Amino acid sequence: MLEKLVADARAMAVTAAPRAFLGIAGPPGAGKSALARYLVEEVRQELGADSVAYVPMDGFHLSNAQLDRIGRRHRKGAPDTFDVRGYLALLRRLHTEEARVYVPGFDRALDEPIAARHVVERSVRLVVTEGNYLADDAPLWRDVRPLLTELWYADADDATREARLVERQMAAGRGAEAARAWVERSDRENGEVVKPTRANCTRVVRVGDCARLR
Repeated sequence: MLEKLVADARAMAVTAAPRAFLGIAGPPGAGKSALARYLVEEVRQELGADSVAYVPMDGFHLSNAQLDRIGRRHRKGAPDTFDVRGYLALLRRLHTEEARVYVPGFDRALDEPIAARHVVERSVRLVVTEGNYLADDAPLWRDVRPLLTELWYADADDATREARLVERQMAAGRGAEAARAWVERSDRENGEVVKPTRANCTRVVRVGDCARLR
């Protein structure tokens, strides 16, 4: 399966003019980031280091300070806890700007967005972007889809996703009980928001079926 996904991503990079945009949506813990990074690295090996770029939606998380200000830190990861206008502005800029563009990322250890963590060189032919809400129909979020050449949906069963999410929270410093409570309070609800958007995607990928991404 992975070989086919890489081949299709590479074809997008080769045939698009001047640049293709591959989006990967899906619920928390489905493997979006792992799949996106894998595709980026594989295409780079074949077409060159500056042929493809990784642009995570998570770089547009509101900072913890802003979440505290608006009283939403307990629901971090919900649609309204992202700067969707900033994310849209970046995608539009990448469609038109013929210059190097710096892109924010997200540091799980710090639990904060980081400015200029990634870069899109002017030679990039394929932008791979991923995030929970790329296929969402809500105002502003629905403006993402027309900016993407293709939109794939990363899927996994709930038990697998939630086990990964608990491990993620524990790796960030939470105890097992606190990690499970967070997943049940926030990640689970966010996942239920994402699931209906699967129908808006052009392809469904079960990342758990891709052995190299487990």
